[in-house]
Amino acid sequence: MPSKKEIKNKPRADKLGARFAAIKEAALGKNYELSFAFTTPAKMRKLNLIYRDKNKPTDILSFPLSKNEGEIYISKTEARKEAKKFGRSYENFIDFLFIHGCVHLKGYDHGTKMERVESKLRKAFGV
Repeated sequence: MPSKKEIKNKPRADKLGARFAAIKEAALGKNYELSFAFTTPAKMRKLNLIYRDKNKPTDILSFPLSKNEGEIYISKTEARKEAKKFGRSYENFIDFLFIHGCVHLKGYDHGTKMERVESKLRKAFGV
């Protein structure tokens, strides 16, 4: 996971924007400190290689730092490509990814339980 020192201009949850802040609070709680950044495919490739041993960019990565703190990175470029595959608008897919990242930070791994939690959040936020 990236160390806090590696992140420059680290935005806090209160600077996520109202929609992401509401999703974050619903998924992770009010006291969870979340850093979020849109980043480039090159940065995503590097992070994906370092932390997942996959030498390709991805649309989202989430890193829990502690029980009440984590980071989410989203590549707009990769998200735009993936949105088409899922038949979603770009804006809707960004929300979809953000929810997905928050649920991972909550401690869920891919599977039925995670899908149930994500489904509730997607429904609550019209995603």
